[in-house]
Amino acid sequence: ATAPPSSPSASPLPRPSSVCLRKENITMAPSQSVQVFGKKKTATAVAFAKQGRGLIKVNGQPIENIQPEILRLKVFEPVLILGEDKFSSLDIRIRVKGGGITAQIYAIRAAIAKSIVAYYAKYVDESSKNELKKTLVEYDRNLLVSDPRRCEPKKYGGKSARSRFQKSYR
Repeated sequence: ATAPPSSPSASPLPRPSSVCLRKENITMAPSQSVQVFGKKKTATAVAFAKQGRGLIKVNGQPIENIQPEILRLKVFEPVLILGEDKFSSLDIRIRVKGGGITAQIYAIRAAIAKSIVAYYAKYVDESSKNELKKTLVEYDRNLLVSDPRRCEPKKYGGKSARSRFQKSYR
């Protein structure tokens, strides 16, 4: 007369609450990496730069595939200004979300510029970082400093932030 197998006392296996899993400490070689972000309006691009062989990917796709084609040059600006030799030993992976197409592209270019400056500040030397910073700011300050302009909220008494409903006396 044995108990049915569905009852918890008859099960030969230990209950899940009593199972103890031990985590092994796995140590990996420390990789030189920095994580920075670029913003434009509501678009945010997070760049993860580490030692590598010069790959730049946006949401898993190569940077050469960015659409629209007209704005592709805008994304390449930091690379073209500083020279490809500065990026040859770096892999940059970028995640971008929010905002529209143009805002995302401006966020990506800011993230690329900030990531190389941060990488040089942390792992190379201060003088080369200052040189990179100076070159980027001379070309376009928005590559390193985000644009503070935001959409103004709508108010009552009109259809938008500033315009008012037409006044009528009759």
